[in-house]
Amino acid sequence: MTMSVVQVGLILIGTFFLLLALSVPVSISLIVSSVLTTACVMDLDLATFVASQKMITGVDSFSLIAVPFFILCGVLMNSGGIAQKLINFAKLFVGFIPGGLAHTNILGSTLFGSISGSSVAASIAVGGVMIPLEEKEGYDRKFAAAANIASAPTGLIIPPSGILIIYAVLSGCSVVGMIMSGYIPGFMWCIACMMVAFVIAKKNKYPTTKAVPARVFIHTFIDAVPSLLLIVIIVGGVCSGIFTATESAAVAVAYTLFLSIVCYRTIKIKDLPAILCDACETTAVIMFLIAASSIMSFVMSFTGLPAAIGKAMLSISSNPYVVLLMINIIFLVVGTFMDITPAVLIFAPIFLPVVKSFGMHPIHFGIMMIMNLGIGNITPPVGSALFSGCSVAGIDMEDMIKPILPFYGAIFAALMLVAYVPWFSMVIPTLVGAV
Repeated sequence: MTMSVVQVGLILIGTFFLLLALSVPVSISLIVSSVLTTACVMDLDLATFVASQKMITGVDSFSLIAVPFFILCGVLMNSGGIAQKLINFAKLFVGFIPGGLAHTNILGSTLFGSISGSSVAASIAVGGVMIPLEEKEGYDRKFAAAANIASAPTGLIIPPSGILIIYAVLSGCSVVGMIMSGYIPGFMWCIACMMVAFVIAKKNKYPTTKAVPARVFIHTFIDAVPSLLLIVIIVGGVCSGIFTATESAAVAVAYTLFLSIVCYRTIKIKDLPAILCDACETTAVIMFLIAASSIMSFVMSFTGLPAAIGKAMLSISSNPYVVLLMINIIFLVVGTFMDITPAVLIFAPIFLPVVKSFGMHPIHFGIMMIMNLGIGNITPPVGSALFSGCSVAGIDMEDMIKPILPFYGAIFAALMLVAYVPWFSMVIPTLVGAV
């Protein structure tokens, strides 16, 4: 049976979104829509065989071993009371700025998120400590919650982050380069949030934190150093060639275990089975999702759908800047109703060939895409960090829209800088020789 690319695309995308609308899980929707579409161009038996084969080969990657390790590292961090130590550390350096506690929340979320790799974990762990403290000091609760939610997704961009590795494997670019690309954009997100918090705090005359005695400063700094060393170990080890990006994930788990059990003594041996089960459940969901998306990637490449979409976009405008703006808008819309992992797995194979056609590097595109979809973590209707942040603050989601709008504007400005100025995402990968 001969079908046009347009017909194949309509069947694939239409079936997928219909299943999502019927509340079918994303992974199952991917498999069913992909097999159904494949069956339109080949025998059903062959389509089923190919789908099964692609699911196995889709997760048969050495680099993907890092994903369960980083997930376990994040769970250990959440259970090990690391957030409080990083909050205390952040307070030393930004507490004296107008709105110091909000800045502490933002920087604390950035540091904790960069270690745990989870926006939800950051919004809960840091927000759970900071929002009541800010309210006690006279801050508006909605403003405190908005600062907490807006800064939570920085952990998706600043390594170690599982989604960076998943994208690197999917796109075929350097894993080390992809990891290194997230530092400057992630801290740009953090600074954008701090600028908004500064203006609002100055306007409302929120209090600042008094300078701490030298003895307290030194004690707090030393107490946080072991946690911060995790970032140094991972980055230093990868850049120096002591271990690969994948091996760094295992090193991170070993160090976090040592930190939580021996140094801080916040996790006991008897707690490990529950922690491992939690990490296994999350890993199983993500790996099954990756396997399911491999079928859709095959269907799209087999039928030439990405090339057709690229041709259609370029027919609207051949200007790379206009095409890039269209792609950014699409990602922002997609992020509002789809979680970041399935969105990357589905849309990266579609748009990567388009941006490659006008010379955009896959690493630059990847960090731009993940920033876009990270914004979706804090936007309705399905933003996971937005829901968790509202839950921690005890505020209804609809009451959070107005307070968080200024943060959206600042984050969008940072996104546009990253999208249109490759230097921000490419300079560190270039310096470490990963490009």
